[in-house]
Amino acid sequence: MTPALAIDTLRVTFEDFVALNDVSLTVAPGESFGLVGESGSGKSTLLRAVAGLAPIAGGTIEVNGQRLDTRRSKAFYRQVQMVFQDPYGSLHPRQTVDRLLLEPLAIHGFADTERRIVRALDEVGLGSGFRFRYSHQLSGGQRQRVAIARALILEPSILLLDEPTSALDASVQAEVLNLLEEVRAARKLTFVMVSHDLAVVTHMCDRLMVMQNGSEVELLTSADLAGRNVGQDYTRNLLIASEGFRRSA
Repeated sequence: MTPALAIDTLRVTFEDFVALNDVSLTVAPGESFGLVGESGSGKSTLLRAVAGLAPIAGGTIEVNGQRLDTRRSKAFYRQVQMVFQDPYGSLHPRQTVDRLLLEPLAIHGFADTERRIVRALDEVGLGSGFRFRYSHQLSGGQRQRVAIARALILEPSILLLDEPTSALDASVQAEVLNLLEEVRAARKLTFVMVSHDLAVVTHMCDRLMVMQNGSEVELLTSADLAGRNVGQDYTRNLLIASEGFRRSA
């Protein structure tokens, strides 16, 4: 089976700083793959490199068997969309929800814009009543739902999720994560998800890569992580840190 995403010895540098150091991974069609590690480990840089937002110094990226060029094509953005961490910063404040959803359709030449906008809003649980609101009139969870609708409206096969719930309250996080799970099942989407929350990754992902300083530490299944069946001390320390503060007796 051709992988949905195949990355081979990917290297990203910013002047003298190595942000990704020969990272390789494959993600099967329909799989949900997680990236975990401390801040600065290279997780988000990997997603941005796939999306064409970070400079690639070496290695290759293939999407559905097609090797990517340095510049991403329109066809690429039909297949791959990204949802960013901050719903406050990813939506234009002077555009209505309708305009935000219409823009990608216009860029890609879709004619059935009305049907697609209505469907996208219904799919993320907002409905047409939100079409002509501005982002400042929405809650954080509603804004992230709009961002997800915008990513889905082109019917991609792969979603890149960069900590999509970390800026939201806990109760809203659960709503958005459940929404993403429902959408993945309905559309048979492939997810690549960055998260600092190991519980989220265990729940959402089939497999995951632990990263540190731009490199792979180890590959695990979600069952391995949940059962603490890990091979590296760094991963064990992440698990301990994820438990939070404990008052000594």
